[in-house]
Amino acid sequence: MADRVIERISEYVCTYEPQSPLARETARYCLMDSIGCALLALRYPECAKLLGPAVPGTVVPHGSRVPGTPYELDPVKAAFDIGSAIRWLDYNDTWLAAEWGHPSDNLGAILAVSDHLSRERRARGEEPLYVRDVLSAAIEAHEIQGVLALENAFNRVGLDHVLLVRVASAAVATRLLGGGREEVESAVSGAFIDGGPLRTYRHAPNVGSRKSWAAGDATSRGVRLAMMAVSGEMGYPKALSAEGWGFQDALFGGKEIELARPFGSYVMENVLFKISFPAEFHAQTAAEAALRLHPEVRDRLGEIERVEITTQEPAMRIIAKEGPLNNPADRDHCIQYITAVGLIFGEITADSYEDSFAKDPRIDELRAKTTVAEDERYSRDYLDPDKRSIANAVQVFFRDGSSTEKVEVEYPIGHRRRREEGIPLLEEKFRANAATRLPKKRLSALEELFSEQGRLEETPVDELMGLLAM
Repeated sequence: MADRVIERISEYVCTYEPQSPLARETARYCLMDSIGCALLALRYPECAKLLGPAVPGTVVPHGSRVPGTPYELDPVKAAFDIGSAIRWLDYNDTWLAAEWGHPSDNLGAILAVSDHLSRERRARGEEPLYVRDVLSAAIEAHEIQGVLALENAFNRVGLDHVLLVRVASAAVATRLLGGGREEVESAVSGAFIDGGPLRTYRHAPNVGSRKSWAAGDATSRGVRLAMMAVSGEMGYPKALSAEGWGFQDALFGGKEIELARPFGSYVMENVLFKISFPAEFHAQTAAEAALRLHPEVRDRLGEIERVEITTQEPAMRIIAKEGPLNNPADRDHCIQYITAVGLIFGEITADSYEDSFAKDPRIDELRAKTTVAEDERYSRDYLDPDKRSIANAVQVFFRDGSSTEKVEVEYPIGHRRRREEGIPLLEEKFRANAATRLPKKRLSALEELFSEQGRLEETPVDELMGLLAM
């Protein structure tokens, strides 16, 4: 008998058929948005240099396509490339709980495996996979990662949340490859036995670009474990609970990993979209507050005495930073930097974190005048399952004793509570992002396809990926 968590994951992906109309519609938007984020990321050399075959010139028959590139790769490397591009700009969907993360990272595995399988099947004269299979796998991967995150704080023991990407990707990739319960259990147990990357690269003094490719690495490893499992590689039933040597004792402080709720489609239905700003999600509402204040402060920047940010406890731990910020990955995880940029410029884009932009002396001058404090109500509402708010407030004080109002934003655009407001903006975001890479005719075809749930679901995966290939 395998550990109960491993058994439940396997049972879920092998028996569950996601039927929720809301979940399937949201999965469509997640897929659209993630593709757009990946295409935008290709503008940045630090991302682009990581993509392509490990050995230049390698040809893979029926290989997986990487959107926005000419690459056709083996599914393991393709999962790395797609997952890294989706995640590079910290602009894809997110999930906040005891653990944080970005469940659409798993689309690296899902698209890589689905495209490869579809092209192989075509070559044999068989039926390909369809985008409905991709959306179902996305719902399941979101659910596995998100439910594991609800009450298990891997960050508290120094482990990075991409561990959950590896687990979820391993599970759904194994199922896509034709594995049954035994094979899924094998792959998932292997994912836990791998342990987990340390959060070192997300925190000073080591913040760096691994933050942007770590999810690609995790989804790639998930595919590798899945392929080994379906080839007959054995699993490890007590990977979590083995005394002394299991994941829980060795890496999780002896605590038992808990599943806070049954697996279904809860996470996809409630996932958070990053729409307005490419910034760490705990700072999204601070960014919105700063932009609201921009018209009032833009002509008085030299008169500012201090800026007060009120936030939730996770933001205090993750993104409240003082001192030098050394690279874009460091800057997009600093609430003071993000707020300063919003107050000064009235906009925050992916370019706002680049070295050339960060040289503007006004940014660091304003950072030095900024304080960050926790509001305990914000922290409680953050964890409340009926609210899941991500609140921030910003107030600016001037040397003459005057001040702006305290602008409070509890729910960011992209939260389920603001979904109706956010979807048109999400579609606009996709158009803008995809237009940086795709010709106008191809972009129009994709827009039309993504606008129709039924038509998209009945589209063969290889046809969708063909529209994205260069």
